[in-house]
Amino acid sequence: MLKIGITGGIACGKSTVSSIIARLGVPVLDADQVAREIVAPGSTGLTEIQKAFGNDICLEDGTLNRPKLRGIIIADPNKRKVLESITHPLIFMRMLEWQQTQKDLGHPVTLVEAALMVETGSYKMYDAVIVVTCSPNVQLSRLMTRNQVPQETAQQWINSQMPLAEKEEVADLVIHNNGTIAELDMQTKDAWTNLLGNLTSDAN
Repeated sequence: MLKIGITGGIACGKSTVSSIIARLGVPVLDADQVAREIVAPGSTGLTEIQKAFGNDICLEDGTLNRPKLRGIIIADPNKRKVLESITHPLIFMRMLEWQQTQKDLGHPVTLVEAALMVETGSYKMYDAVIVVTCSPNVQLSRLMTRNQVPQETAQQWINSQMPLAEKEEVADLVIHNNGTIAELDMQTKDAWTNLLGNLTSDAN
């Protein structure tokens, strides 16, 4: 089974590209969704986060206060490392279990979407890596619109991430998402077909 990873910068459109590929019949795992599941109330992940950040990191209903946690880790890189040391092993284990399930079901290829694939080094475990990117101006505008945040906040979020150019360096395929959804749809389908063709021919 071919294991493909997809990543990119915030608001670059990696989830949109993943959904396009999913419609082609490819099983897709969203690491962000897994990350939410492993910190659900009562989970080991949330308990460890409370130990590290204090009980007030949760809301009154017992769920994780994500905006507060985001603010903490953006302001303090060391706090980000603490959080990642808790969540990444749990996400990684869940991902391996999912991939094994898809293999047992007979799927020839899977796609895992993860924002921090390059940062964690987990991109090395895939047969190929797709990086979705866009121009800085487009990224900033999309993030401001999507999250309804001012320019200063959006730029701070972007600056807290690894530069897109560094992610592109490890990519087997770069998808530039600067146009319309229709253009992205066509570009993605063509690129995906070519990527699978190249991987299959290399295997042979």
